[in-house]
Amino acid sequence: MNLILDRFCEVYQYLKPFRRQEFWSLDQHAIVPGAVYIIGRHEFHKNRDRWRQLIESGTIRAVFSNPHEGSETIRGQIISLGLVDLVTAGRLPIITGGSLPPEWPHFVYDSFLVKVGDYKENHQAALRTHEIFEKNNKPYKFLFLNGRMRSHRKWLIERLKLDDILQQSLWTNLDQRDGTNRRIKLVHDGQDLMQSVTPLQYLPANYEIAAYRTKIGQHDTSQDTFVKHQLFNNQWGEIYLNADAYIDTYFSLVTETVFEYPYSFRTEKIAKPLMIGHPWIAVSSCGYYRDLRSLGFATFESLIDESFDMIQDNQARIEKIYKVVTHVLEYVDDFLQQARPICLHNQQHLTVLADQIQKQMPEQLLGWIVKHHGEI
Repeated sequence: MNLILDRFCEVYQYLKPFRRQEFWSLDQHAIVPGAVYIIGRHEFHKNRDRWRQLIESGTIRAVFSNPHEGSETIRGQIISLGLVDLVTAGRLPIITGGSLPPEWPHFVYDSFLVKVGDYKENHQAALRTHEIFEKNNKPYKFLFLNGRMRSHRKWLIERLKLDDILQQSLWTNLDQRDGTNRRIKLVHDGQDLMQSVTPLQYLPANYEIAAYRTKIGQHDTSQDTFVKHQLFNNQWGEIYLNADAYIDTYFSLVTETVFEYPYSFRTEKIAKPLMIGHPWIAVSSCGYYRDLRSLGFATFESLIDESFDMIQDNQARIEKIYKVVTHVLEYVDDFLQQARPICLHNQQHLTVLADQIQKQMPEQLLGWIVKHHGEI
């Protein structure tokens, strides 16, 4: 098989059995004419012009692989690398973590739905799901975790503040930049709250993963207002589940990575409440709920008005979501209990789906590559 893998292409473990060769850097690799190359983002950044020349000349067939990012981020990468023409011409299909426009040939690998189950700590946390529904008089109404400042997160933080609701939540903000965005507005008493700066907010230590508790609040923000990497020791700290944060809240207000770009990208932000069986309201792109249901997950349409999901206007969608959140807060105890069967279904389905994704990934991915590049 004439398949050559960049060792850092992020699907290496699936395609490794089928590779002819692998490489670490183009500088140390002898090109195999006619081969199909699966190339990661970092390699394209290092040797963009050389890879472009090889693709344009027809010397190789290539695939851009970055399934740990998706949708809007992938779009930005392709644009910044100057590869849009190759993608739209079908000469550089993409392996991505989120959906893209149909004119961009792409294969979606839901890596986050798989990876949330790769940590024993998360399985231990999931054993405590029953406590979510058994505990009464919880100290917080909802869990509201925010890392990098994005416009929809900023809007919600400030809107919840205005109604004195934010204080009812267990929440974080790890980025004290403003959320200025011309497409989403929040003006109060003549002030554009999107231009204000939200102070950093960490979890109380007992709700943070033990490995990171000593890092809470121990950062100099004079040089960098985004403290997630310092808090998590440059690790993927946000993948871990701390069961107490879910047991002590009635639902998760999930602010996904993508909101304004109309293509779904499912990350660990939704995978975590799915795995631990916590009710959730997701703030994401138009069609996000639709796409979750297409994967076999159940949403809460029997309990809340989910019509916001298909609202294309970003301002109107976030305002409708906010109304749903405030409505749920009016009957949060009943909502939790009524949501239990849905949560347990999703918890079980995630296990089945993650296993299917891993088992079917090699065959599906190879078939997709052949579809776009011919026999390997």
